[in-house]
Amino acid sequence: MQTRPLYPPFTVGVDLGGTNTVYAIVDKTGYIIDKASFPTDTPSVDVWADILADGISGMIDRHSLQGDIVGIGIGAPSANAMTGSIEGSTNLPWPPPVPLANLMEARLGLPVKINNDANAAALGEKAYGVAAGMNDFIVLTLGTGVGGGIVCNGHLLSGARGFAGELGHVRFPFAADRVCGCGRKGCLETVASARGIVETARRIMAESNKETILRDMSSDELTSKTIAEAALSGDAVAKEVYDFTGECLGKAAAEFAAFTDPEAIILFGGVAKAGDLLVNPMREAFGKATLHLYRDRVRFMVSSLEGANAALIGAASLPLL
Repeated sequence: MQTRPLYPPFTVGVDLGGTNTVYAIVDKTGYIIDKASFPTDTPSVDVWADILADGISGMIDRHSLQGDIVGIGIGAPSANAMTGSIEGSTNLPWPPPVPLANLMEARLGLPVKINNDANAAALGEKAYGVAAGMNDFIVLTLGTGVGGGIVCNGHLLSGARGFAGELGHVRFPFAADRVCGCGRKGCLETVASARGIVETARRIMAESNKETILRDMSSDELTSKTIAEAALSGDAVAKEVYDFTGECLGKAAAEFAAFTDPEAIILFGGVAKAGDLLVNPMREAFGKATLHLYRDRVRFMVSSLEGANAALIGAASLPLL
């Protein structure tokens, strides 16, 4: 039984990720009333939309909120806020364009707004997380892919079609020999995503005979999470993987800082749960690589929201904007 006071208006937030889709009912304060998830990889986007619509309907019924939901907000990769469609995502199983807003409006009869998932994370972090009170910051979403949400002078930087901030697809020399899902080489995503971290581990093991428990893991067991756990337990190769990843992120952040002069760069997403394994080498590399104007003036932080819910509650705020 719900005992905490709830504050209308109520919205539904959806975080559409390359691996999982998470959805929730959220009140005005950002409190998550109920939350659920399911795998994103479905036979078609129509099947995905059916599963999501059924889940949302059941959640609304369960909390007796029929008629009280004012809208649905969806954070998704490569989302065009102007058209309500996903255009060209490399980490989703369906061919673009995907008319996401139309699909969900037709099933639920509620207004739907969509935005880039990293933009949604930035909005959530500003409203309820470590960026509360900040007017200039960057959120780097580290998961299946790498995204960026940029807030300047208190406003989300969205661009003409909502595609501003695709920081995961900025190219760097340290990734020059890695092919990205977008078809180009050198994207930050090929190093700093969960897949990129696994690739780094495989490369380091192939290039040396260093002892590591990572060699005993199957391809299914070798993930960014298990590599982080190995690093925390003292495995030297796993630590080397995260030192390299953090160094690359620091070098990338040094370039990003020159565009927006941020107060902070915030890490969000599954990979960011590695915490200091990433932040410490990132901060050190940033200090060496950045222009003197930004040295020692940018904070590096990890999302403080429970369960890294910034994207979810950020998406839930979209119908209220």
